[in-house]
Amino acid sequence: MHEQDYALGHAQVEQQEVSRVLRNTYGLLAMTLAFSGVVAYVAQQMRVPYPHFLVVLAGFYGLFFLTVKLRDSAWGLVSTFALTGFMGYTLGPILNRYLGMANGAEVITSAFAMTALVFCGLSAYVLTTRKDMSFLAGFITAGFFVLLGAVLVSLFFQISGLQLAISAGFVLFSSVCILFQTSQIIHGGERNYIMATVSLYISIYNLFVSLLQIFGIMSSDD
Repeated sequence: MHEQDYALGHAQVEQQEVSRVLRNTYGLLAMTLAFSGVVAYVAQQMRVPYPHFLVVLAGFYGLFFLTVKLRDSAWGLVSTFALTGFMGYTLGPILNRYLGMANGAEVITSAFAMTALVFCGLSAYVLTTRKDMSFLAGFITAGFFVLLGAVLVSLFFQISGLQLAISAGFVLFSSVCILFQTSQIIHGGERNYIMATVSLYISIYNLFVSLLQIFGIMSSDD
């Protein structure tokens, strides 16, 4: 009897912890997406140039590892907004490039709508079914190195259709990451809402940019 009471109490505490992490994660995610969107809009209106490739890498990984280091303190929130703000800044010039197309506004709207649909759909699926997606960890690791190799090849060789394939690969990769990260929160693999937020934000960012590239390429072929 006591063991049953203990198990029941432990399950309730676990569920409360899951609810807390989910609530904090989605709350912070909403704020960082809004902040990133404002920064992207300002950068787009000011027509700032896209930063050098090395600046983007240094800024992203520097702020990312800083967030990892500070994830258990209030400063982790500051670094999270710095990271997402920086990524919003890089998004501004990208949006300007597509707005320069004849139907650029439609491309951006379509990519935004599809990103929202995919994220909400995948998140709802995991939250309602409560399925454990930890088996996707191996796929994510393999997918990361495959995409990294494809990106490096694209820097040195002009192969027809490769950019479209890379973008499609990032859409699939980002979708799997959303499934995996949401499952990690539910099943106890992730208890730090700052890291959960950053992981989901990066997946959403990559998903949106990849869909922009796909719709842009398809539109230019018409």
